[in-house]
Amino acid sequence: MNGKLSQPHPAAWEETKHLLPSAERELPAGRHQFHKERLMARIRDDLRPADATTAAPATPAAPAALATPARSAPAAKPRSPFLRRAILLPVAVCVLAGAVATGVHVLSSQDGTGAGSGPGIATGPVLTTRIGAADPNGATQLLGRISLAAAHVSGPAVREDQFIYVGSTTATTYVKTVNGKSTLVSEELHLRQTWHSPDGAKGWLIEPGNTGADGITLAGPTETGAMPTANLNAPTYDYLAGLPTDPDQLLPKIYTETKGHGRGPDQEAFTTIGDLLRESYPPAALTVALYKAAAKIPGVVTVDDAVDAAGRHGVAVARLDETSGQRTEWIFDRESLAFLGERTVQVEGSSGEQGLIKPGTVVFTQAVMTRAVVDRIKQAPAQAG
Repeated sequence: MNGKLSQPHPAAWEETKHLLPSAERELPAGRHQFHKERLMARIRDDLRPADATTAAPATPAAPAALATPARSAPAAKPRSPFLRRAILLPVAVCVLAGAVATGVHVLSSQDGTGAGSGPGIATGPVLTTRIGAADPNGATQLLGRISLAAAHVSGPAVREDQFIYVGSTTATTYVKTVNGKSTLVSEELHLRQTWHSPDGAKGWLIEPGNTGADGITLAGPTETGAMPTANLNAPTYDYLAGLPTDPDQLLPKIYTETKGHGRGPDQEAFTTIGDLLRESYPPAALTVALYKAAAKIPGVVTVDDAVDAAGRHGVAVARLDETSGQRTEWIFDRESLAFLGERTVQVEGSSGEQGLIKPGTVVFTQAVMTRAVVDRIKQAPAQAG
């Protein structure tokens, strides 16, 4: 039986005609799952000869990209999906927010070219957004309402021979240094598609600019030659199904397993929960527990207005990373309280090399467009059933 998740279980399970792009950002130690293959792509871009950056910009993904990804990306060889943190650190990153998003403003290219440089890298324009007002007293109440709404929504069960499909719009902006010159560059918004088996043994990624049209495998050993073990930063469906659904047990587990990662235990706990909501398939009971656990994290606030990568406005639950001045926002539909996506915005000071990331810059953006249970790798939800 094929299951199509048309309900807004944790992250808006409906399909949409406006499927946009994916992004990268600086990751705390241990978080390899979401951006593991994209970090290698970034390294590949940094090593690419200078004349390779003059390619024509890729066309943003159209709705048909759900079944037929863009063909402009060069073929990518299968590679280990896990990268060492040390490889990531030189790459300072932030995110491109979609030009389709209402309230997002286009700035001129940092290097004056005003043109993209092909899939995977870009030279501008960098986009900004209005910084929403934060309420330090509203998070507990809002997360309580969100958890109640999530408790009434459930997706289909997943058989061991099936795959969880996630299609999301995402993009990243980052500081890129070439020949001693640093500029703020942005990816184009594009569609990211992943398939994962419940046990994590099989997986696939198709993402214009970072993989070829056929995509790459996400299966196989880590860089050390060992087979990956499921954990909070690299979860499988089976792993998630085994987590405690009591928030008073779940939150201590998150703190324990992420100890020493990121820029502080509270920020890392918040980031970890956001990662689980964004690109995995938590069972309904676990989703409720994640929201209730998030309400117990110090420093969590509400934001009056935020826009996801698909241009959808909503209310947000957020937390400020005081080290970087960047605020991570989980965006929810105002009416249904369905999870729409996540973004990170520079709200205080400047960050990145030479302080190129200014307040109002969208540092990371993603909109979850479709989640479904399908029978085969590379099967689009429209083909299931």
